[in-house]
Amino acid sequence: MAKILLIADGRSPTTRSWIAHLFELGYEISLVSTYPFEPIEGVNETIVFPLALNRFHNGGVVQGMVGDKQGLVPSVKKWVKHLVPLYRKLRILIGPFTARAYARRYLEFVASVQPDLVHALRIPFEGMLGSYTPESIPFLVATWGNDLTLHADSTPWMKKGTRHCLKRADGLTSDTSRDIRLAHDWGLHPDAPTLTVPGSGGLDLAAFDEIPLESFDPATFNLPTDKPWVINPRGIRPGSIHQDIFFEATAKVLAKAPRTIFICPALAGVREAEGWIQQWNLAGQAYLLPKLSQEQLFALFKRSQIFVSPSSHDGTPNSLLEAMACGCYPVLGRIESLEEWITDGVNGALVEPRDPDQLAEAILAALQSPKMRKQAAETNRQILIERAANQTTLPAIANFYSQFLPK
Repeated sequence: MAKILLIADGRSPTTRSWIAHLFELGYEISLVSTYPFEPIEGVNETIVFPLALNRFHNGGVVQGMVGDKQGLVPSVKKWVKHLVPLYRKLRILIGPFTARAYARRYLEFVASVQPDLVHALRIPFEGMLGSYTPESIPFLVATWGNDLTLHADSTPWMKKGTRHCLKRADGLTSDTSRDIRLAHDWGLHPDAPTLTVPGSGGLDLAAFDEIPLESFDPATFNLPTDKPWVINPRGIRPGSIHQDIFFEATAKVLAKAPRTIFICPALAGVREAEGWIQQWNLAGQAYLLPKLSQEQLFALFKRSQIFVSPSSHDGTPNSLLEAMACGCYPVLGRIESLEEWITDGVNGALVEPRDPDQLAEAILAALQSPKMRKQAAETNRQILIERAANQTTLPAIANFYSQFLPK
């Protein structure tokens, strides 16, 4: 049985999905997690190297600063919220150096595990750590989200770390063909094997069909059930997801379709989102929900008509594929990676992500055309079967890994 060492965020549903797929393919798995995480059944050796201040990070907020605000006086809470943008900037600045700082301990762990293959599930900062893998062990890296379009060129040290990672990599997996092309520009050897596959490893479409609507209870969040729902689950991603534009567009939609309800998981308690709600007078129309379990989120997708992601930097978001699997009509930023999945006006809408008027018009058009949404859902299901379903992706992953494993 081949031994795979993953370097990834052990908390992430994407990581856990990839691990589940590798178990299904019969591999033995060990894990270097860059965040503290709950144990994963079946994974052998594990260790945590909290790169880039990750020890202070929990679920998208700063642990002990924003995530655990109970008991803090209001004046402290206010300052805590202001520290979050600084924390994000610090992570980008010092992340490459922390990868280097953990290199010796990483090599000691690799020597103890003796894997047949190392696979880092994104470049910053997992791939940067993995680039220290001994040459005798095949090293693969995945691109995820904004690795090459946003983060790689953000600082001189990020640029250097990205180049070092891709020059060391023996192969690349990516959730978009665009990143395969860009990776060669960043140093990936022209002959290195590559694979385009969803970041989660693939979707079990039958499991989506079986999720009951009752898994998400609207009454918990006082959501009206007699109005159309638009969902934006992308959270706060500065520089890539333009949530300010989304909330401005929301006000424009409501001026013409006042019964519409906008739902934003993972934005409850987020200062910026609360400010946009107030700025555009969206109280009672836009709901900021806490982070949901995957089953809750998927049931929410099934109850919603439209999925919105106003992104200018992205790979193939897992949430997009999941929303497509649940029948949501996608309204997305017009960028190359998303054009690989969506044809404007056929199976979704692509708009200028910084233009609230375009975004509002696309949402309104989808709200007003149930027939268009139904046809798009049918087209998207076929696309997922052909390109993202487990039956397609798992054999492709196994074939890709086999190029690097002992015969």
